[in-house]
Amino acid sequence: MAKKTQTPPDKKSNSEKKSFEEMLERLEELGDEIRKSDIPLDDAINAFEEGIKLARALEKDLENIESRIEILMNDTGKEAPAETADNGGSGRGSKQKPELSLFDDEE
Repeated sequence: MAKKTQTPPDKKSNSEKKSFEEMLERLEELGDEIRKSDIPLDDAINAFEEGIKLARALEKDLENIESRIEILMNDTGKEAPAETADNGGSGRGSKQKPELSLFDDEE
């Protein structure tokens, strides 16, 4: 009788849970794959579907990262000078969200 080898739970979760960088790299690969002119339609649709799932997961991770940064900024900014309250004039006084310049926005 052959023994089944099972992946330990901690190893399995690590291989299933990819890092942000790995997911981003895979999303870029899928984008390149979809841009090929000779890709079969079914393969393109499958790549697109995987890409959408990855993009949603990345967006969720970014929201978590932004929340963590905001908490850190607010904790360290308790003794901040009054000039930070006027930085943008959102009308919320000193309870203003810190601006995160992770990506360049063209406005």
